[in-house]
Amino acid sequence: MNTKEILEIAANALNEKKALDLAAIKVADLTVITEYFLMASATSSTHVRALAEEAEDKLSKAGIEPLHIEGRATDWILLDYGCIIIHVFTKTAREFYNLDKIWNDGEHVELNEILKTETDN
Repeated sequence: MNTKEILEIAANALNEKKALDLAAIKVADLTVITEYFLMASATSSTHVRALAEEAEDKLSKAGIEPLHIEGRATDWILLDYGCIIIHVFTKTAREFYNLDKIWNDGEHVELNEILKTETDN
């Protein structure tokens, strides 16, 4: 499975669970740690966990397992899939860490092209 397909599965999983401010940034030209960051905000710590679990579950069903997971009991969960790192935050944590601004030099991915609508299901 290629990176774009993994990104699509993860983004759709987060979107289905009502993630807020979903954003993807291609950072491959800026760092060697990953190709893409996928970021989402949640309404609460419980929502953060639900979003992260949904992304992990959908990717696992596709045969993709995380290399590492950080922050399972916090307001920011990071799921590292090598080519994609998924960040799920509460709104407050996302504003505080401001990864969107830090990695703003990366190429912003238009997620509307890969997100499925309810009529697509």
